[in-house]
Amino acid sequence: MKTPRAVCVGEGLVVLVAEPGPLEDSDTFHRMSGGAEANVASVFAQLGVDAAWISRVGDDGFGRYLVRQLTAAGVDTSGVAIDDVRPTGMYIKQRGSGSGTEYDLARGDSAMTYFRAGSAASALSPTGFDERASELVSDADLVHFTGITVAISNTAADLTRELLGRPAVVSFDLNFRPALWRSREDEAAEVLGEHVRGSDVVFMGADEAQSVFGTSSPDELRALFPEPRQLVIKNDAHTVTAFEGTARFDVPALRLDVVEKIGAGDAFAGGYLAGLLWGRSAAERVRFGHLCAAGALTGHGDIASVLPLDVLVQLAELDDCGWAAVDYAEVSARGSELLQ
Repeated sequence: MKTPRAVCVGEGLVVLVAEPGPLEDSDTFHRMSGGAEANVASVFAQLGVDAAWISRVGDDGFGRYLVRQLTAAGVDTSGVAIDDVRPTGMYIKQRGSGSGTEYDLARGDSAMTYFRAGSAASALSPTGFDERASELVSDADLVHFTGITVAISNTAADLTRELLGRPAVVSFDLNFRPALWRSREDEAAEVLGEHVRGSDVVFMGADEAQSVFGTSSPDELRALFPEPRQLVIKNDAHTVTAFEGTARFDVPALRLDVVEKIGAGDAFAGGYLAGLLWGRSAAERVRFGHLCAAGALTGHGDIASVLPLDVLVQLAELDDCGWAAVDYAEVSARGSELLQ
């Protein structure tokens, strides 16, 4: 079996997507797969990066569905453990219809209701890895996980701390979810800060950094966290600031019409990290991230559908003027034909 270059460790979730409008009015729910690390692994697979997903799922239909979906996407799931006691986690996604009624959301907005307490993945732990999962992590070039995995249980946090000491490149996405820290808010900054400092590549949104660390300024965050070789900060101005050592790169996002924001951060991480594994420059890595995020922002699923790799490469290699002129919808419709 070919050893994957990238390994993603964390909870996968079944997603039940409601009809647009108030959740209580939805008679039909469409089943999909989700979960931050699983989403990143799926983006890797689309980009031709050998990837594995390590997790725990319940011995139930939802767990079998998740494994089947990731396997079909080209992700190695041989390190997924089956838990015959705990269930597979899931969440309900409400979508706004913009009706203006009391419990509706704005058109294009969405909200999640999670059912993950006591899930199979909450039992992730350093001692819970079987021989195959341990082998995948030991042989990986890159290991990726998020602050969600850190937060779902104390044993999962013990596992992520152990991953920080691995020889592979360690990638960490802050992914701060206040609900997961509700009973221990005072611990979030210390625990998540520990993981930021112990990782090689770190992603965070400016808004979540403000909530956890008290600042959204890229320069202040870099001063607070000089340890990661690469620190990537996404802000509300649709520009990503990437630090590589002391060098700073600011790369604007693409022009596009946003359909839904869920999954965009995971897609960005997948694109950026793929660029890292390919040896691309810092600016090109951010562009790969933007391009993959666009695949999530312009669709309804948690998992982005990315453009063909040859198109992504051509776009990432454009000069600054060419990049600023890119219309994602047009490129998505016409692909490489537009770039010739």
